[in-house]
Amino acid sequence: MKELLVILGPTASGKSDLAIKIAQLFNGEIISADSRQVYRGMDLGTGKVKKDTEYRILNTEYYSEGIRHHLLDVADPNEYFSVAQYQKLVLKAIKDVQRRDKLPILCGGTGLYLSAIIEGWQFPNVPPNAKLRQELEGLNTEQLSQKLRELDPKRATTIDKNNRRRLIRALEIIYQDKTVSPLKKKPLQAKILILGIKKDKEELKKLIKLRLEKRLSDGMIEEVKKLKDNGVPSKRLEDFGLEYRWLNRYLENQITLLEMKEGLYRDICHYAKRQMTWFKKIPNVHWITNDTDNKEVIKLTSDFLSN
Repeated sequence: MKELLVILGPTASGKSDLAIKIAQLFNGEIISADSRQVYRGMDLGTGKVKKDTEYRILNTEYYSEGIRHHLLDVADPNEYFSVAQYQKLVLKAIKDVQRRDKLPILCGGTGLYLSAIIEGWQFPNVPPNAKLRQELEGLNTEQLSQKLRELDPKRATTIDKNNRRRLIRALEIIYQDKTVSPLKKKPLQAKILILGIKKDKEELKKLIKLRLEKRLSDGMIEEVKKLKDNGVPSKRLEDFGLEYRWLNRYLENQITLLEMKEGLYRDICHYAKRQMTWFKKIPNVHWITNDTDNKEVIKLTSDFLSN
């Protein structure tokens, strides 16, 4: 049975750096488990690893620090990209990496995407319904969220209540397929090691603050402005989560720069807490709490592969 390594953890915990180090040591390739890093032009706001300049000529491949990354820059921001589409591409990538005798490393912080792969969720095959979507578009975001809570309370806990596009899709499935939680599961045929990064709450808050300041100084506001200039509407940016939601409101002159920074920092901290709540429900996670030299991670990975 082929191996799969999973690295998960809250935002700003250092997942990407750790995954690259492990990939370099164990002949691995990284598969992103981030719901927003699939979109082109969304780099700073999503924490996407920096692309190696020497590989830019290969538009179909993404390398960072010499390590190939999968599921980055595979969709346009104006496209709807579902978790079912993500799952299909990831399973294909895992097989491709394993076929070339390399170690696939699934790394990210989107709990829904991670669980869909690890647990092998089976999604209902429900085609888009233009008429139904038009009706649902007439509801405000809170009404959509309330309707989902009434019809499928469990699904409502796994979805961003501010993400209109995901709320509409979830309701579309329920209305047409009548399928409610839990989804059927087909376990992944692989030997899996799951490593979770766990930080002290105050330490994580400091890391979040430092990273946010760096992203803003690196041009995160300009990144969102460019997306708007390229035709990504405000409503779509609101769907993309905290960074894009707050920065869009700042660029629309709805809030001040200080309000944007303070609100964004506060919401990212809350998001990290929600991530950990999801991760704790995933079974068989080896939690790494204090491993600055990566000795524990290296040993766990080495033992996993040798066994």
